[in-house]
Amino acid sequence: MTQAATKATPAREASPRPASRYLCNEEAAEFLKLSPRTLEKQRVIGGGPKFRKFGRRVVYAIEDLESWANARSCDTTSDPNYVAVTR
Repeated sequence: MTQAATKATPAREASPRPASRYLCNEEAAEFLKLSPRTLEKQRVIGGGPKFRKFGRRVVYAIEDLESWANARSCDTTSDPNYVAVTR
């Protein structure tokens, strides 16, 4: 056997993104490690990630969830962004 044939092929790494571009409320909450109720509340009072309404269905685009989470990135609790995010 050749050396190339004896090497094991690397296992495919699991994709960090779900297969669907849009996530329902429960999936989005799991993606963000939040309660589904938290996202529901944020849709009413504001401050949550952007969402889309398709008829009666509410869905979140993965890109919007990532963007919303990245906007809340802080280095320390004295970071000016930390105070703005916690309000």
